[in-house]
Amino acid sequence: MELKNKILKIADKNEFTDNDIELFYKFRNDLTSGKIRAAEKSGEEWRLNSWVKKGILLGFKMGKVIKMGPYLDKDTYPLQSLDIQKNIRMAPGGSAVREGAYIGKDVIMMPPMYINVGAYLDDGSMVDSHALIGTCAQIGKNVHISAASQIGGVLEPIGARPVIIEDNVFIGGNCGIYEGVLIKTGAILAAGVTITSGTTVYDTVNQKFLEKDSEQAIVIPKNAVVVPGSKPLKSNPDFSLYCPIIVKYRDDKSDRSVVLESLLR
Repeated sequence: MELKNKILKIADKNEFTDNDIELFYKFRNDLTSGKIRAAEKSGEEWRLNSWVKKGILLGFKMGKVIKMGPYLDKDTYPLQSLDIQKNIRMAPGGSAVREGAYIGKDVIMMPPMYINVGAYLDDGSMVDSHALIGTCAQIGKNVHISAASQIGGVLEPIGARPVIIEDNVFIGGNCGIYEGVLIKTGAILAAGVTITSGTTVYDTVNQKFLEKDSEQAIVIPKNAVVVPGSKPLKSNPDFSLYCPIIVKYRDDKSDRSVVLESLLR
């Protein structure tokens, strides 16, 4: 609470003292270590920590563009030096994790991939090649983000919930999850599924379209198996609109279909 109040106090400043800069680096270190995060679960509900977003934006305002090897970026957000004690694997080939992102134990990252500031990637998860974990995205334990999938980030508006993917979720190749979408525990998204806050998703098991939650975003239910689909356009049935479809809920057969991940560890 003390750190929160101090960050909020200096968030709107345009000139900074040495004490302000020292405070920001403590904030950034707490993000990197996972002590604070942009959103956290309380019971079954997720709570947004909007002050954390303000702290991240403060770092961009405070930072100066410098040369980092062949790159040019803010000195407040350099590349992160990962902790070998966490048994993290990052294979060589152009991947990057920014300071201010939390990486849990036993995480695997395949090249090239990128994890941005404010993201939280929990223990045992895997990020495959050409994947992106955007600013403030929250990823649970034992999640597989397959090749070329994009987990969108958000800093502004401050009150917008980031993308949240809970534990034991499988995201297939070339998926896109954006705009505060919440993927609940155990869900499977087949390759090519894209979901935004405005996407219509149909549940064939319960024969209904999913409703938005209190954050005006789509929530994919626990253990749902989602595939790309379409629905006819009301004004002209000769045309269709994109509409992901929940075809079933996870069972032993669908569990076996993602067992390959454990063989790679």
